[in-house]
Amino acid sequence: MLNTDDIGKVSPALAKHMQDTLQGEVWKRSEMNMRDRSLVTVASLIARGQTVDMPQYFNLALDNGVTPGELSEVITHLAFYSGWSNAMSAIVVAKEVFEKRGVTPEQLPAASGNLLPLDEEAEAKRAASVEQQVGPVVPGLVKYTSEVLFHDLWLRPGLSPRDRSMVTVSALITSGHFAQVNYHLNRAMDNGLTQQEAAEIVTHLAFYAGWPNAFSTVPVAKDVFENRNK
Repeated sequence: MLNTDDIGKVSPALAKHMQDTLQGEVWKRSEMNMRDRSLVTVASLIARGQTVDMPQYFNLALDNGVTPGELSEVITHLAFYSGWSNAMSAIVVAKEVFEKRGVTPEQLPAASGNLLPLDEEAEAKRAASVEQQVGPVVPGLVKYTSEVLFHDLWLRPGLSPRDRSMVTVSALITSGHFAQVNYHLNRAMDNGLTQQEAAEIVTHLAFYAGWPNAFSTVPVAKDVFENRNK
């Protein structure tokens, strides 16, 4: 884990921005609480497999109120949105963090169990759209999208629907998958994310995913906000 002294030995300017701008301003902005900022940051790190910063931010997330079970569930969720290998990289780091903090398997979500209720109407619309657009080309993807992604993963109770949406949007922005942001940002707001919080995710991720990804998200977010406010 790098501290500001370590960073300053290579880039004094970056160390200053780290301390004054990122830690001193961005993380203290009232538009989003510290717990949510931790979830957004953790999702961004997992999406890019950035293991150097994971120990610091995994611990910070736990200090900021994210439970070990929720952190475990974020990693599981993002295996599907950022890839298995990125999730495995996060598992290695989280295992060490959990061991040092005395987290036991009993504190983590079970592999299977009772699921949250399915919104039948919304799911029917989603399934029909995917079947029409994807089914003729990649039918196997339709199968696993319904059976695994939306009939299992999204219904697991270890992470609230709002938080699942928030980490999904964060991972998509970080990875530059802007075509997917419209659907998932709308879903996030349906799940309780406010427009202010959605906008703040983009601001926060400018620092962790880069300015180009943040700016490329703006037209998508603008379209979502305008359509929802009509």
